[in-house]
Amino acid sequence: MSTAESALSTRAQISDEEWQTRVDLAACYRLIAMHGWDDLVYTHISASVPGEEGHFLINPYGMFFEEITASSLVKIDLEGNKVMPSPYEINPAGFTIHSAIHEARHDVKCVVHTHTKAGIALSTQEQGLLPISQHSLFVLASLAYHNYEGVALNEEEKPRLVADLGTNMAMILRNHGLLTAGPTIADAFQAMYFLEVSCQIQLAAQSTGNAITMIAPEILAGIRAQAREVQRGMGGQLVWPGLLRKLDRRDPSYRD
Repeated sequence: MSTAESALSTRAQISDEEWQTRVDLAACYRLIAMHGWDDLVYTHISASVPGEEGHFLINPYGMFFEEITASSLVKIDLEGNKVMPSPYEINPAGFTIHSAIHEARHDVKCVVHTHTKAGIALSTQEQGLLPISQHSLFVLASLAYHNYEGVALNEEEKPRLVADLGTNMAMILRNHGLLTAGPTIADAFQAMYFLEVSCQIQLAAQSTGNAITMIAPEILAGIRAQAREVQRGMGGQLVWPGLLRKLDRRDPSYRD
């Protein structure tokens, strides 16, 4: 079956709302690849299926992020079982973290997890993310940490991860990588953008060997209200249409 035929077959079986979610999620995978934040096939982005409680979309295991399309995404339940026929399997370790958050946080519709060099390098620093840039302030307004417990296959880790995340929308996984969540795919992607760039800025500043100026605590204390005003919530919807236009100019095949 050709890619176009596969897309038509998938679209005929699902709602318009699910198809739009598939398109946005495939776009998110492509954007992560475009920014160089992918790690071969070993990280994941998941999104809940509209109108289907307990059902989620995730990447087919073994497919690079730059190859993912709307129709190739795999629909699964909270246990990682396929609930719609697919020739692809998923990475069970990859969904352990995601399923824990989706199950506990009904306000979260998308979870993004990365293993970037900057993210992992910063995750090893005892002091964590420092308030040294405007980018970092938006992250620090809703940031948590979770200690490394090995490859994410242990079901017993889930409640600890959920407890550490709390009501936050970003998390630094110690010695592992970065994670963001959002009420939309666009919001989760933008949260990852700010988190990743904040890590890059901190490492760049530290590499100079010069003293680093911290932003005053009272400014950080007021950033939550400022972030809501500037970003109109989480702000993803402001930038998402432009990001899709950029993808369409480069390669619109994510929509298949």
